[in-house]
Amino acid sequence: MQEKLKEQVLDAFQLVLRPIVKILLRFNVGVSEFTEIVKKSYVDVASTEYGIRGRPTNISRVAVMTGLTRKEVRRLRNMIEAGDTSLSVKTTPIAEILHRWHAEEDFLDAKGRPAALPFAEGEHSFSELVKRFGGDVPPGAMRTELKRVGSVVESDDGRLNLAKRSVVPTDKTDNLVTSLIHGVYPLLCTVVENSDPNEGAREPKQLTAYSTNIRKQDLGRLRRISGDRLADFAETFDDLFMAYETLNEESDGEDGITVAVGLFYFEEHDENAHYTW
Repeated sequence: MQEKLKEQVLDAFQLVLRPIVKILLRFNVGVSEFTEIVKKSYVDVASTEYGIRGRPTNISRVAVMTGLTRKEVRRLRNMIEAGDTSLSVKTTPIAEILHRWHAEEDFLDAKGRPAALPFAEGEHSFSELVKRFGGDVPPGAMRTELKRVGSVVESDDGRLNLAKRSVVPTDKTDNLVTSLIHGVYPLLCTVVENSDPNEGAREPKQLTAYSTNIRKQDLGRLRRISGDRLADFAETFDDLFMAYETLNEESDGEDGITVAVGLFYFEEHDENAHYTW
């Protein structure tokens, strides 16, 4: 029974690895490089998640769990301990400005929506918004860039009106890294938690609606409708999270943790991916 379950898990991972390998090959990452980070991840997780009484798992036990030699475990653990293995996707000044424009009371209208802001007049101006939350970016440069990406429209009286709530990175690599860290990683963490028998019964946090029988001629319309609904749905969660951020800011803000809700639209075009929904 255990071997059958193991086989099913490995089959599922072989499917999951297909898009990952496509990305790696696109960036000329070979098997040896990928194998190295896989081994490091095995050692990292086995060392930190399976210790006794809060201490790291010893090298011999990690070797038994992972199938690596003790020499290899020691080498990889030394690499992990010596280097900064953390990854980060920094919030860009544009993303921060768009977020604060929706969240800060000084820049909202009477209905709680992002206000049309004068460029440089008083405490409720675009320049003040950029001064507070845009780092060292000049207000003029921020206005130019927001207009270029279509997030801001300037009216005849010079006021700046918000047109789009978010900006997708134009650099494909930045977009990939952001998607992996903000999308794939939290999704897989949710899968881990939902499938952990030690977690007990809880509300499901991973839901998918799908169909296997959509006509190709309807895909364009379905994409547009799905995109609009996903954007609206994402905004409701953004509003919810911003409300709770305000509560945390009113306290000392020290107990904050990361929470995310992920949304995506998917079409299967890989004819070599063999599975059944």
